[in-house]
Amino acid sequence: MNLAICLLMARRFIEKSQIRQVVEGYHDLSDAAFERTFERDKDELRAMGVPVETGSNNPLFPDEVGYRIRRKDFELPAIEFTPAETAALGLAATVWESATQAEQAVTALAKLRASGVDPDPARLDALAPSIGAREPAFASIWAATIERAPIRFGYKGRPRRVEPWAMTYRRGAWYLLARDRDKAEPRMFKVARVDAAAERIGRPGSYAVPEVDLEASWGSLEPKQPDAEVVLGIRQGRAPDLRRRGRPVSTQQEVPAGYDVLAVSYARAGDLVGEVCAHGADVVVLAPAPVRRAVLAELRATAGGRP
Repeated sequence: MNLAICLLMARRFIEKSQIRQVVEGYHDLSDAAFERTFERDKDELRAMGVPVETGSNNPLFPDEVGYRIRRKDFELPAIEFTPAETAALGLAATVWESATQAEQAVTALAKLRASGVDPDPARLDALAPSIGAREPAFASIWAATIERAPIRFGYKGRPRRVEPWAMTYRRGAWYLLARDRDKAEPRMFKVARVDAAAERIGRPGSYAVPEVDLEASWGSLEPKQPDAEVVLGIRQGRAPDLRRRGRPVSTQQEVPAGYDVLAVSYARAGDLVGEVCAHGADVVVLAPAPVRRAVLAELRATAGGRP
């Protein structure tokens, strides 16, 4: 940060010897340590998209190399949002339930407000979306996917070496689309089945991500037989992901006031149980009985595990 501020405020190229004198943190380093630290900091700034320019102030002595960051290359143009867009941004910041991602969302929201954008998520409270990320391997796989870093992990008891391409959240569970290096083909992995945190086996940016069709890849996992159906009571204005897949039906069972009854299709009972439980009291299972028992058992286990 100190180096970025120094180069950004300079009107001319600053030579390395001058940088060493004025930038806090470089003063007490040996010559070799300074060279390593300066090159590392400069490379990190460029990796973050900061345009560190190299040049000379004297056309007669071009070997006298200096550095600077031109403000016009560094600053972003003003960003304007409509009221609907700012509300959506505010809502997005409330989506994450996991501590790791929630912290990043709150930071992003603070930056928007600091720049004069004031998102109002209360305007869209009826949507009340939520995305959980409780899988032990989620954070390590998410970071590797963003940075395009190859990883390895245990999956169903077997070692896998992959190049992460994209992640998708479907039916209450996270999935990773990646190129399996050993099989030399794309594969979809359910993150909950990864044994532990993923370990990096290569540098960030060491491979290119091709154009991928997540819908087609997800479709390849779907079973060929018709989906089963579950009858749910869903609180009005809640669980939009389940509502999109549902159709209104009638039932003779007693339904809480303020709840709609919908028949929702599902492919895997395990995924459905997790998806329904994620909505808490906003969704109740009316039928069939085995699914209702599975959901109740999962909720009791979760409640029993709380401190």
